[in-house]
Amino acid sequence: MDEALPFKLAGLSVYLIALLAIGVIASRRMKGAGDYFAAGKNLSFWSVAFSSRATGESGWLLLGLTGMGATFGARAFWIVAGETLGVAIAWLVLSRRFHRLTQRYDSITVPDYLESRFGDKAQLLRRISAIAILVFVIIYVAAQIDATGQAFNHFVGINYYAGAAIGFAVVMVYILAGGFLAVVWSDVFQGILMFVGLIFLPIWGLIEIGGLDVMTAKLTAIDPGLVTLSGPGGWTAETVVAIIGFATIGLGFLGAPQIFVRFLALRDEREIKKGAAVAILWTVLAGSGAVLVGMVGRAIFTIDRGEAVLPDLVALLPAVIIGLYIAVVLSAIMSTVDSLLVLGASAIARDYYQKVRFPATPDAKLLPMSRRITFGLALLGFAAAMLISALQDEPASVFWFVLVGFYGLAATFGPTVILSLFWSGFTAKGAFAAMAAGFASMLFFQFVGPELGDAGPWFERITSLPPAFIVSLLAGYFVSKGEPSPPEETRRMREDLANAGRR
Repeated sequence: MDEALPFKLAGLSVYLIALLAIGVIASRRMKGAGDYFAAGKNLSFWSVAFSSRATGESGWLLLGLTGMGATFGARAFWIVAGETLGVAIAWLVLSRRFHRLTQRYDSITVPDYLESRFGDKAQLLRRISAIAILVFVIIYVAAQIDATGQAFNHFVGINYYAGAAIGFAVVMVYILAGGFLAVVWSDVFQGILMFVGLIFLPIWGLIEIGGLDVMTAKLTAIDPGLVTLSGPGGWTAETVVAIIGFATIGLGFLGAPQIFVRFLALRDEREIKKGAAVAILWTVLAGSGAVLVGMVGRAIFTIDRGEAVLPDLVALLPAVIIGLYIAVVLSAIMSTVDSLLVLGASAIARDYYQKVRFPATPDAKLLPMSRRITFGLALLGFAAAMLISALQDEPASVFWFVLVGFYGLAATFGPTVILSLFWSGFTAKGAFAAMAAGFASMLFFQFVGPELGDAGPWFERITSLPPAFIVSLLAGYFVSKGEPSPPEETRRMREDLANAGRR
């Protein structure tokens, strides 16, 4: 019998009870759709910073990035550098303009903002937003549910399918009860757990192994490339392209709706600088901690344990601490699942049903409908995860699985949001072209690009996001230039953007 099992179950129980309590408390403050989707636009910098980072990272930080650290060694720090740059740009360059414009347009979702920004009476932007969000949210949620099943299996020995079902049930209870406010509060709680867990584990590992010098010597004996920024294989053209792919993961934070809805919900723009400091520091320390976990684990186990390196390392800890790490891993997973489900519900209930199909629908009806839609989306994600698991001989890489959904949302929304914040000549047709191009090209570069003969390996190394981002930007630019807005519309946009950019 596993002697640590009682401690594992105790830590897990405390964590799950805390999430349920958050849902109950948040439900008492929810009065309408604005509270369900944007927490009444009254969040502090602390809440937004921790919530945006917890949501932006997901299960791949604890399982995927630690696995990258074990496989590639110090080269994985390029991912941390790219993330830090992306987070810094999102907070310091984009968030203030976005917050001001969403306040001006009284938006409570990103598609709300896009429709108002472009005066899109045909509502094409809402439609393509809803489609993209649904497709990629289901993929993303399926990835997180898959990671939940793996986490329960690794740590507690619970059957993969039973573990996935337990995680699914808990998320459902607190989201359906408290909506976006419960999501944000739970993200703060979970973000703190993730941060502390990723700082403590590599420190413990270094002490256990005998210090940084010993770890470096052991990794050098395995492969000298593990302690260099080029990684195994040295500096080659393929390495440079792979590093660009690692570093450009930061593009995923520039306009992604699951993150930018938090800027929309800030109670005051004066919170931005403080929030930026918290978010950037969190990213640097937690990301670096994840890579170091992988490197320490590789030094201890000598063989590449990949995404199993964190569970294997945690298994060496005292039993009472193992229970806490189960909560840390689940925090990374659930903090993303809940945000995505609320995002998906907003896309269907508000952005399509209320704004496109039945504009007369009152908010009072929207709230119970949103809860039903949230539950339905969660079931689809759960079913997708179970189907994918059943069809595979081995579990998919959490890192790869998550990035399909993450990159899809980023490529569809990122370039459009960026251009909308700075270019008064950006038109509704240009925005639609940019979103459609980002959506389609991301799928092309993800699934077709790697199969394109000699070019395939290069597309695989650079990943699908950078080329899809470029295609989307170019589509938006050239379509807008080819059919500019009427002078009065351009003038209105110039005034709005000037107000958004003032100091």
